[in-house]
Amino acid sequence: MLKGDGRLGHDLDPQDRAPKDACGVFGVWAPGEDVSKLTYYGLYALQHRGQESAGIAVSEGSRILVYKDMGLVAQVFDESILGTLRGHLSIGHCRYSTTGSSVWENAQPTLSSTDGGGLALAHNGNLINTAQLSERLAPGSTRATTDTEVLTALLAQDSSRPVEDVAAELLPEIKGAYSLVWMNETTLFAARDPQGIRPLVLGRLERGWVVASETAALDIVGASFIREIEPGELLTIDERGVRSRRFAPAEPKGCLFEYVYLARPDTTIAGRGVQSTRVEVGRVLAREYPVEADLVIPTPESGTPAAIGYAEQSGIPYGQGLVKNSYVGRTFIQPSQTIRQLGIRLKLNPLREVIEGKRLVVVDDSIVRGNTQRAIVKMLREAGATEVHVRISSPPVAWPCFYGIDFATRAELIAGSLSVEEIRASLGADSLGYISLDGLTRATTLPADRLCRACFTGEYPIPIEDDRVGKFVLEAQR
Repeated sequence: MLKGDGRLGHDLDPQDRAPKDACGVFGVWAPGEDVSKLTYYGLYALQHRGQESAGIAVSEGSRILVYKDMGLVAQVFDESILGTLRGHLSIGHCRYSTTGSSVWENAQPTLSSTDGGGLALAHNGNLINTAQLSERLAPGSTRATTDTEVLTALLAQDSSRPVEDVAAELLPEIKGAYSLVWMNETTLFAARDPQGIRPLVLGRLERGWVVASETAALDIVGASFIREIEPGELLTIDERGVRSRRFAPAEPKGCLFEYVYLARPDTTIAGRGVQSTRVEVGRVLAREYPVEADLVIPTPESGTPAAIGYAEQSGIPYGQGLVKNSYVGRTFIQPSQTIRQLGIRLKLNPLREVIEGKRLVVVDDSIVRGNTQRAIVKMLREAGATEVHVRISSPPVAWPCFYGIDFATRAELIAGSLSVEEIRASLGADSLGYISLDGLTRATTLPADRLCRACFTGEYPIPIEDDRVGKFVLEAQR
């Protein structure tokens, strides 16, 4: 079990956890650089993408070392550990589980030994044909219960051929979302699924190359952004530079929810800053759902950019009406009954002098089960708000994700069974407005046919044909 670290997690209510991305991945090939520390800082920048476990693999040219454990990046690694991880290339991973339990065996990078050496791999995304792929492996050949372990074993099966040739043959047979970084003793590899659902970018160091889930990680380690790795592209990076190979035609379907919630605001996707997109989403939301009010406040910090945009567009003043406790979050001490009754007050508290007597617009990024928003509306009314109007910067999330976000099931999603008016009544709000799907799409500046919008529409770009899809698919086979 993880130790409480006193840091703030995304969840304001443990029973109403926010959507979680699968992972963050990072890789660096840079002779002469302290690659383990570069990877550590890259993972630190990607911590929001996975908070259950973290790991780093390094090679100095003759062997691969892997260190991984449960916990946040700063909990798993310290100066002494990083000092033992020396080499010229490295990959790293921070995980939130979408296939397989949250246990040490499923932490990444995974490592597989072959007659020709080792292979370590890190994966962001989720496969939908994991069960079928695992049938290609000998029984008992893997200890873990993740799609990543299956991929690693398959890539390492044939050590008689170059790794990139094995990958180019295997990758077209994999279905689902995958942004991969992997390495043998001498070479760094990266690949992105033909739909490009999860992000992956390439950066340049003075003495090497970096691949990462988000451009923010490039910024942190001082790498210049070169380009996004294309959907259906395989990169090989070694002393000869970067070589590109296409293993499948590109059919871009980038995840729309990256813009809503998953990506850092200082990340760039498809040439547009995420912060700018989120502020524009707020402006669109104000045009679509105007209301007479005295103050716009965000649910911190997830609703802040859209609340700024809503205030700019509407002319209603922006203010801070809720204070977030930055030192409480990932604690595993169960609250007493008294504290439990206070609900999310441990993490959020209203500023009564700001709220009292005011008509409020409260902006947040999404509603999952509705427990958090219901508690916030109640708290604001108790603090003296005369009206509470809720505005959400994503359309209703009504469908689960099979491509690397751990949403609640459709039965658990409040929008899966209730209308907008029924949700409003459930929250106790005076009004409720979700941005339209078209409005959100326009704010990204990308055409709808280049985006995966399945969690809003139920239309999956990669068909889900097998009922053997789910977080514990491999565990069920045992």
